[in-house]
Amino acid sequence: MEYIRLGNSDLNVSRICMGCMGFGDSTKGQHTWTLNEEESRKIIKRGLELGVNFFDTAIAYQSGTSEKYLGRALRDYAKREEVVVATKFLPRTKEEINKGISGQQHIENSLNKSLENLGMDYVDLYIYHMWDYNTPLYEIMDGLNRMVKAGKVRYIGISNCFAWQIAKANALAEKYGFAKFISVQGHYNLIFREEEREMAPYCKEENIAMTPYSALAGGRLSKYQGEKSKRLEEDNYAKSKYDVTKEKDEIIIDRVAELARKKGVTMTEISLAWLLTKVSSPVVGATKMHHIEGAAIAVDVNLTEDEILYLEEAYVPHSLVGVMAENRSK
Repeated sequence: MEYIRLGNSDLNVSRICMGCMGFGDSTKGQHTWTLNEEESRKIIKRGLELGVNFFDTAIAYQSGTSEKYLGRALRDYAKREEVVVATKFLPRTKEEINKGISGQQHIENSLNKSLENLGMDYVDLYIYHMWDYNTPLYEIMDGLNRMVKAGKVRYIGISNCFAWQIAKANALAEKYGFAKFISVQGHYNLIFREEEREMAPYCKEENIAMTPYSALAGGRLSKYQGEKSKRLEEDNYAKSKYDVTKEKDEIIIDRVAELARKKGVTMTEISLAWLLTKVSSPVVGATKMHHIEGAAIAVDVNLTEDEILYLEEAYVPHSLVGVMAENRSK
């Protein structure tokens, strides 16, 4: 495993971040394909054995059960100071707004619940899961800064945002002496490269780490034509993001498969090896042992410039999907 400094922080993280959205009680959330605690623990333990020290979860994942599974596993298998734990908080709800709960209060309440779920005193990276259009930005940045000053958060990150939003947030933070966002977790992979337009250049200029989610496009970049999985069949959210461009994307997926055969590695290894040339530490979900094993191997797979060009040249512009499509309309 290789390690990298995460943006403008002193966090030393593995080049692969284990995404924990696939862990959690399948009866308590958006996803029906998540792993129970026993199976989740096996994959977390294997990740640690492979040198993974960076774990990403969220309070929204299966009603907090992902946080609970991760926290209990890390307490049993690792020393707290040897792992980097990231979790995320959601925007204020309508009920909170109606009750007059401020952005600062919402952040503190959310963090305290996450820390309870994780069984931890602090998180290394606290991530603003998606832009809250109903809460003043000052309240968000002030609330996050208060948690940093309280010692409950070491650094802050942001997810699902436009480049202008993180730039605006960090400018406000600089004006008031607040903590700045040191990482961004956006939607980025070989078949969805819209982050390259503005976000990637901005992050390079400001030394902000990119830790993208959906690194394998919900499994599409790791499976040969005809291969099936429970997630591919049941993840309707991923289907809503990728089915519209399926025909165009299959050209690239076929090239990943061709290159994998040629080099004698898996499609996972090719797809992640490409992404690792672009970002700090992709968030890679794992619901089978070979998922995390393949991700770890990808760190050592080298692609030539010609191979990278071959994978990239068939890409065509995509419309924004998921959370970002919803944000565009606001």
